Amino acid sequence: FGSRVFLGSFPAICSAVHSVAPMVKGGVASKALGRAFGSAQSVQSVAESGAQHARVLAGAAPAGNFAKKIRASRSIDMPSLYHEGKSERAIDGNTAAAHVAYAMSDVSFIYPISPSTSMGETMDKFATAGRKNVFGQTVKVRQMQSELGSAGALHGALSGGALCTTFTASQGLLLMIPNMYLCAGELLPAVFHVSARALARQSLSIFCDHSDVMAVRSTGCAMLSAHNPQEVMDLGLVAHLASLRSSVPFVHFFDGTRTSGVIECVKPIPYSTMKSLVPWDDLDAFRHRGLNPQHPIMRGMGQDPQVYYQSAVSANKYYDAVPGVVQEVMDQVAVVTGRQYKLFEYYGHPEADRAVVIMGSAAKTAEETVDYLRSKGEKVGILKVRLFRPFSTEHFLAEMPESVKAIAVLDRTKEDLAPSLPLHADVLTALSEAGVYKTVVGGNYGLGSKEFAPRHVKAVFDNLQEKVPKSHYTVGINDDVTHTSLPVGPAINCQDPGVTQAIFFGLGSDGTVGANKAAAAIIGERTEFYSQGHFNYSSQKAGASTVSHLRFGPKPIRSEYEIEDSPGADYVACHHTSFLPKFDMLSKAREGGTFVVNCPWSTIEELEQQFPAKLRQQIAEKKVDLYTIDAHNVATSVGLPAKRINQVMQATFFKLSKILPEEDAKAQLEAAIDRMYGKKSPDIVRSNKAALAAAAENLNKIDYPESWLTAEDNEASLRVRNPSWTKYSKPIDEFSSTFLKGIDSRTADSLAVSAFKPGGETPIGQSAFQKRSLAEEVPVWIPDKCTQCNLCSVVCPHAVVRPFLLDKKEMETAPSGYNARKAKGGELGGLNYTIQLAPFDCTGCAVCVEMCPDDALVMEPQKFSQDTFNEHWEYSLNHVSIKDNLMDKNTVKGSQFQEPLMEFSGACSGCGETPYVKLLTQMFGDRMVIANSSGCSSVWGGSYGLSPFKTNRHGQGPAWARSLFEDTAEYGLGMALSSQQRRERLVEDVKELMEEVNSGSAAISNELQVLLQRWLDVVDDADKCTVLQPEINRLLAAEADSGAVQAVRRGSDMLVAPSHWIIGGDGWAYDIGFGGLDHVLATGQNINILVLDTEGYSNTGAQISKATPKGATMKMAAGGNKSRKKDLGAIAMMHESAYVASVSLSADVNQTVRAFKEAEAYNGPSIIIAYATCVDWGHRHGDKAMVQQQVQAVESGYWPLYRYNPDQVGKTESNGFELDNKRICEKTMEAFIKNENRFTSLQRSSPEHAKMLQGAMVGEFNMRHEARRRRAMGDEDLLEYLKKQMGESVTGERVTVLYGTDTGNAEMVAKNFQFEFKRRGMKAKCLSLNDVSISDLPDESKILAIVATAGQGEMPKSAVKFWQDMEAFLETAPADYLKDTKFAVFGMGDSSYVFFNEAARKIDEAFEKLGGERVMSLGMGDDQHPARFDTELEEWSPDYYDNIEAPEPPQELSPPSHLVEILAAGDAKATMAAEPFIPAGSKPVQMTVKRSTVPEGYERAIDHFEFDLTGSGLTYEQGDSLGLWPSNSKEQVEIC
Repeated sequence: FGSRVFLGSFPAICSAVHSVAPMVKGGVASKALGRAFGSAQSVQSVAESGAQHARVLAGAAPAGNFAKKIRASRSIDMPSLYHEGKSERAIDGNTAAAHVAYAMSDVSFIYPISPSTSMGETMDKFATAGRKNVFGQTVKVRQMQSELGSAGALHGALSGGALCTTFTASQGLLLMIPNMYLCAGELLPAVFHVSARALARQSLSIFCDHSDVMAVRSTGCAMLSAHNPQEVMDLGLVAHLASLRSSVPFVHFFDGTRTSGVIECVKPIPYSTMKSLVPWDDLDAFRHRGLNPQHPIMRGMGQDPQVYYQSAVSANKYYDAVPGVVQEVMDQVAVVTGRQYKLFEYYGHPEADRAVVIMGSAAKTAEETVDYLRSKGEKVGILKVRLFRPFSTEHFLAEMPESVKAIAVLDRTKEDLAPSLPLHADVLTALSEAGVYKTVVGGNYGLGSKEFAPRHVKAVFDNLQEKVPKSHYTVGINDDVTHTSLPVGPAINCQDPGVTQAIFFGLGSDGTVGANKAAAAIIGERTEFYSQGHFNYSSQKAGASTVSHLRFGPKPIRSEYEIEDSPGADYVACHHTSFLPKFDMLSKAREGGTFVVNCPWSTIEELEQQFPAKLRQQIAEKKVDLYTIDAHNVATSVGLPAKRINQVMQATFFKLSKILPEEDAKAQLEAAIDRMYGKKSPDIVRSNKAALAAAAENLNKIDYPESWLTAEDNEASLRVRNPSWTKYSKPIDEFSSTFLKGIDSRTADSLAVSAFKPGGETPIGQSAFQKRSLAEEVPVWIPDKCTQCNLCSVVCPHAVVRPFLLDKKEMETAPSGYNARKAKGGELGGLNYTIQLAPFDCTGCAVCVEMCPDDALVMEPQKFSQDTFNEHWEYSLNHVSIKDNLMDKNTVKGSQFQEPLMEFSGACSGCGETPYVKLLTQMFGDRMVIANSSGCSSVWGGSYGLSPFKTNRHGQGPAWARSLFEDTAEYGLGMALSSQQRRERLVEDVKELMEEVNSGSAAISNELQVLLQRWLDVVDDADKCTVLQPEINRLLAAEADSGAVQAVRRGSDMLVAPSHWIIGGDGWAYDIGFGGLDHVLATGQNINILVLDTEGYSNTGAQISKATPKGATMKMAAGGNKSRKKDLGAIAMMHESAYVASVSLSADVNQTVRAFKEAEAYNGPSIIIAYATCVDWGHRHGDKAMVQQQVQAVESGYWPLYRYNPDQVGKTESNGFELDNKRICEKTMEAFIKNENRFTSLQRSSPEHAKMLQGAMVGEFNMRHEARRRRAMGDEDLLEYLKKQMGESVTGERVTVLYGTDTGNAEMVAKNFQFEFKRRGMKAKCLSLNDVSISDLPDESKILAIVATAGQGEMPKSAVKFWQDMEAFLETAPADYLKDTKFAVFGMGDSSYVFFNEAARKIDEAFEKLGGERVMSLGMGDDQHPARFDTELEEWSPDYYDNIEAPEPPQELSPPSHLVEILAAGDAKATMAAEPFIPAGSKPVQMTVKRSTVPEGYERAIDHFEFDLTGSGLTYEQGDSLGLWPSNSKEQVEIC
C-alpha cells in the first residue's frame, strides 16, 4: 500500500498492534501484518508481544472483582481524541464517526436531524476549538438550511476538489438522494455518515431501523455497515480511504440510537495514524479533477439517447473494483489497529448447519446467542454483512460454511409489496447465480428500535429447524392479523458472568441521562472495566420518562439490547415517585440487587402507605437492598432547582456500587461537573458539587420486614395506584386505556397487531388521563386578591389553570371547601367565578404566578394541592357547564371562558410554544385543521397515544396531521384547497336542492328550507354557520332520501368552513421549509400560518437556525452565531397581499389575541410570528422566566410587536401597518442579554468576541425598530418626527390619547376617542403609555389618558414602563414642566376593590404635579355599574368635549326606516293595535334560562335569556335582538 506508509509508520504500527492485541482474536493481527509485510518473523514477534500484554492485563483484572483501581495509564483530564494516547475512550457511535470524519475532510456541511445531529455538533466544536485535520487545516464546517442543501453543497465542494462529508438520517437521507446519484455518476469520493433511522410511514419514528439506507441502495454509492462504536471508528476510516481510492462515494451507516447513542469503550485511532494511510496520489488526482479555470473542464452536461447509455456503463470498472479496494483498506487499517474486518465475516461453529445473515448492531447480539446455543450443543453461526453495496457474491460465498443447510436472512426494514426484503433478495440472488441451493428464508425485525435480544435470535434459529421454515416472518411482535410472527421464548442469559448491570428510571430534563453518560465514561475510562450505556427516551419532551441501561464488566460488551430479567439488573434506581405505581421496575432486578428510590419517605410506616403492595412483595421476594433518599430536597438545599437531582442520584450510585474508591469517585464526578457545566455560571458548578457531597449524608438504608412477602394494599397504597381519581372524574375511554396507559407505563411493547388501526389514525384526547404528577410545587389560588383578569389562564403552557363560571345550582353541589367569588362584569351577572388548577397535570413552572398582576397565586407543595384541591378541579372540569356564550371569545378574558381544546401536553415545563396553540384552540378550535411541521410542536402535540388535542361537548375539535419537516406549508395548502373544493361543492348542492324545492320537484320541511337559505346568506361567516349547523344536521337526518338531499347530507361536515392553520417552528419556517412558506404566502389562498419562533432547532437540542440572533452560542455555533437574525416578517410583507403579525404573548396579550382574530378573519394568507421562549436558552430564572423573557424582549426592542393588514392599506394613516411597541429601552436590552446563558456563555468564554457580536446585534435590532417606527407613522406624524430629528419646531394643535390596559378595554375606549376627534375634524393620535417618553409630553398640547387599574392598584402592563420613568422623573421634575399642556384622565376600575381606579389616580396626580392644566376632573369608570365603565363615560365625555372646545360632531341622520299613520281612536284600523300581534314566520319556543344580571333592587331589569329552539327552525346567537310584544299577557307566555 505504498512505501510512503510503510517506511513512515512501521514503529507506530508495531506499537498500535502491541497495545490492542488483547482485544483481537489470536492470529488476526498476525494475518493482517502478514498480508502487509510478508514477514513471518516480524509478525510472530508482534503477536508474542501482544499475547504477553494480554496476560498482564488479564492478571490485573480478574472477572469477579467488582471494585477496581483507576488505570494509571489513562489521563485524568481526558485528552482530546486526536492525541496520541492509545487508551480506550467511552464514547458513542456519533462521536466516533465525527472523530474520523473531521480528520479526513476539508469541508463539512451539517444539518440537525435525530439521531445524527450530534455528529455535526461535534464537527462544529472541533472546528471552533481549532482542531487540525490530517492535512493540517481547520475544517470548514457550515450548517445548511436542509439536508438537501447539505447534499448540494457537498456536491459543490467535491466538484471543487475538496474532500467533504455530511451526516444525516431518515428523511434527511432521502432529501440527499438526487445529489447522491450525481456524486456517484461523476465519480466523486465522499462519505455520508448515516445513523440509520426509520422512515415516516403511518407515523414518524426517530428510532432505529434500516428503512432509510435501503432507500438509497440504487444510487451508486457504496454502503458500509458498522455494528458498534468501535466499528464506527474503524470502518468510518475505511469508508473515507476506500472512497478516495475507488472514486466512489460511500454511505457509512450504523444503527441510529442503538449505536449512534450507545456509550461503549472505543480505542481511538490517532490522526497521525490516519495520515499515514492516506493515498496521496489518489488524493492529488482527485484534487486535480476539481473545477479550476487553470485546467478547465465541464461536468453535469446534458446527453441525448445516442450517448447516455454508453456513458453510464463506462464507469462500471470503478464500481466493480470497490469490493477489492474495501478489503485492501480493511487490511491496512487492521495493520495499524490490530482489528481485522472483512466484507462478510462468519462467526460460529465451523460446521454449522444453520446460519443467520445479519447486518447492524444486532450482529453483536447474535454473536452472544451463537455462543450460548453452541454451549448447548447446537451447530449454528452468523454471517455479518459489512459491505452491503456492492454486494460481493464471491466474498459472501467464501465466508459461508459449506455445511450450512438452512439460512435465515434478517432485514431491519419493511418494503411493502416487494417479493423479498433487500438483504434477503441479495442472498437469494448470490446463491442462485453461484448455483448453490440451500433453504433460505427471510424476515424482518427491530423496526423503530423494537427490541432484538438473544431470545429473538434463538427464535430465528429455531424456525430453521422446522420441516418447512416460515419465511417472510416478523420477530419481536405478536402479529395476530396476518400471522407472520415467530414464537419467542423467555429471556436467556448470554452474558459473561462478570458483567454488572444497572437500570435508572428518570425524567427527561432531570439530568438522569446526562449523569449516566458521565458514569459510563468514568467507568470505561477510569477503571479496568469496559462500559456500555444505552438510553431509552420517551417520544415526549422534558418531563417524560427515560430509562438508562448501564453495563460494565472485564470484557468488551456485546449485548446490544436492553437489560432483561435474565440475569437481571444488579442496581435499579427510581428517580421519581410517580413511577412507583406505573412501572414494573423490579421485574428486571437480580435477586439480592440494590433498589434506590428518590422519595421523601424514610420509615417503614411511610413506605407501607406509599409503596403499592406488589412493589413491596417484589422487594421482599428478590431480597433487594432498599435505600431511599430525598434527592429533590437535597438539590434545593444546595441551590439547585428541585428537579435537578442527577448529581445526588449519581453520587448515590457510585457510593453503593463501590465501582471506585470514594475519593476517586468524588474527583471524577467533580471533573465531570466541570466539563458539563463549565460554560454555565460558576454558581451552577458549585451547587452541583455541593449536591455530590450532600448525597451520602441523606441516604437511608431501609430494613423492611418479612411481612412484605405477603403485603396487601391498604387504603393509602390503593390510592397511590390511581391517586388522581375522584367521584367527579370521568371514566377513561378504551383507546386511552389501551394506548396511553400502555405507552405511559412502558407496557405497550406487548400490544398485538390487531390493536392498531391501519394507516396510523387515532382519536384525539388522551392526555387528560395521563396525570404525570411532575411538579414539586403547584399554584394555589387566593380568591380575595383576584381581579378575574384571566391572564394566568392565558399564559399557562399546559392548560392546568382555568377560570370557571358556576350558577347557583352548581355552587350548591360543589365539594366541601370549594372557593368561588361573585363574577365581575355585567355579562356574568348572577354567576360565581373561580380559578381551579390541575394538581396532577401541572408541571410547576410558575409562569401563571409570574403573570398574575394581583399576587393571587402562590406556589405550594404539590401534595397539599393534590390532597386539598384535586376534587375541586375534577368537579369543575367534569360537572360545571361550559358557559362560553357570555363573553366575546375574541377578547382576552372571554377567550379563557372557552374550553381549551389542547391540554396537558408533553411539552417542557414553562414551554413558550404551547400557550399560543392553546389560545388558538379556544378561539377557533372547534373548526381548526392543523398541518403541523416536524419539531417540538409535533412532539408535544403529536405523540402517538398521547394526544393533547380534544373534542368539545359537541364532538368537535382540531383535526391534526403532519407530513414532513420540509413540506409543511405545501401540505397545509393542499388541505386548504381540498376544503375549499368540497365546500364549494356543498354550496352548489344546497342551491340545487333549494331550486328543486322551489320548482316543486323536491320537498323538504319548511324549517330545513328556512335554515338552508339562511346558511346560503351567511356561508362566509363561520360563526353564524356554526350556530346553524346542529339544527341543519338534525333536520337533514330526518328527511327522506332523495338525490339532492343525499348530496347535501354527504357534504354536511363542511357546513362550517374549516379554519386552516399551518404550525411549525423557526427551523421549518426560516430554513428547511422557507421556500414552501414563501410560495403559500404568494398564492392568495385563505390559510393561516403560525411560526413558533424559539430561535433555534429546539427539538433536536438547540442548534442554530436563521432565526438565531447574532452573538448567541448554540449547538452548531459553539463560537457564537455570526449571522444576523433573518427578518421573516419583513420578507412576508413584501408580498403585500399577506396579513403579517409579530406577537409576544406575555408582553401584550391583547395584541396577540387581536392578531389571531385579524389573521383568521383575513380572506387570504396570513402569517403570525410568535416569540416562543425555550428552556434551551438557559434563563437564570428557570422555567418561570417565560413572562420576564417575553416582556424584556419587547421592551428592549429585541422582539417587535406589529400587525400588517392588507385590508387596511389606504384606509389608515399607517397604510395598514401598526407598530404595537413603539418605544424601546436600551437598559432593558442589557438586562435581557445578561439573563440568558446563550449570550452570557460567550461573554465568559470569549469576552471581546461576545462584545463585538452582541453589540452588533443590538445595533441591528435598533435599526430595524427605527425602520418600523417610520413605517407605522402617518404622513403628519412622519413629518413631525422628521422635523424633530432636524431640530425644527413643530406646530399645530392635536389631542394625544394615551391608554394603559391589561385586557384591551382601555385601548378600545382610547381608540373610540381618537375616532371621535377625527370625526369632529381634529387631529389626534393614540398610543399606549409605554410608547410615550416623558421628554415628549411637553410637546403635546392636549393629553387624554384612559387608564385601567390592574390587581391591587398596580399599573396595567401597557403603562408599567411609563410609570417607572414617571416616578423617577417626579423626584426632580420642574413644577411647570407641562405648563402648556391640557390634560384629562379617565379611569376604569372596580369599586369593589380598595384601590379603586388607583392607577388612573396616580397618573392624574402626576400630570397635575408637573403643572398641566386640568380640563376635567378624574373620570371614575366602574365595572360594578350595569353598563360597566360606559355608565360614567357617557356622562363624562360630553363635558370633556365641551371643555376642550371640540367642534360639534357632523350630523349623520339615517334615512327613515318606516312611516307612521295617525288615526282617530275609533278608526277600524286602530282597533287592530289592541289585538295580540304574532309576526309572520314566528314560532312558540321554550325559555330555558331567565337570570337577572343586576343586583336586587336595581332601578331597571337587565336579564339574561336562553331558549330551546329544537324543532322550531329558528336560530339566534349572541348579539341578536329580541322583540318583546307588550300586548301578550303573562298567561300567554310560558316562563321557565
